Amino acid sequence: MTYSQTFLFGIYPYIALTIFLLGSLIRFDREQYTWKSDSSQLLKRGQLRLGSNLFHIGVLFLFFGHFFGMLTPHYVYEPFMSSGAKQILAMVSGGIAGVLALIGISILLYRRLTEPRIRATTKPGDILILLLLWLQLLLGLATIPLSAQHLDGSMMILLAEWAQRIVTFRGNAVELLAGAGWVFKTHLFLGMTIFLVFPFTRLVHVWSGFAATTYLVRAWQLVRPRG
Repeated sequence: MTYSQTFLFGIYPYIALTIFLLGSLIRFDREQYTWKSDSSQLLKRGQLRLGSNLFHIGVLFLFFGHFFGMLTPHYVYEPFMSSGAKQILAMVSGGIAGVLALIGISILLYRRLTEPRIRATTKPGDILILLLLWLQLLLGLATIPLSAQHLDGSMMILLAEWAQRIVTFRGNAVELLAGAGWVFKTHLFLGMTIFLVFPFTRLVHVWSGFAATTYLVRAWQLVRPRG
């Protein structure tokens, strides 16, 4: 492996994840008033509702699908699902979710770029993260026809093993990507870059979304009227 490959897929992931975690913590500690999604729902509400719903339904499915699919060891699902079956399941379900998310974010991007009042309050970081997500979704969909060329799940296993070795700090992770095509590698790199810029964009509101689930288990509040 070349030095550039070693850096991009052996060192860069740790840089991105460190900035993602520490950056989010520092921003929450020092810049809580900027911890928001800067909603523009009063303008072009119909486009926002349609685009936002499609995007969030698709991207949440993709997030959890990638999270569990990439980080679950092969031996956990091997007794009841072959690698090939898992790959076909990922291609079909991920393809549907990816199309929904891509349509949704295209609507949101069009709305933000063409509506003068929304564009006036749009920060450069807002456009950047929308473009990164749009491109990432496009790359993800582009991997489907490539994956269809080898339905034995071999490439999927290599990509999952790479991710598992990265998060568990095991060596020889980079060598696993030697046979991966540029679309897969670009998809991985852009995904890590999104983690890198995460703390500096409106994406930090994702943390609040996950934190809101604690309301399901919190203690009841007792409200007593005066008098």
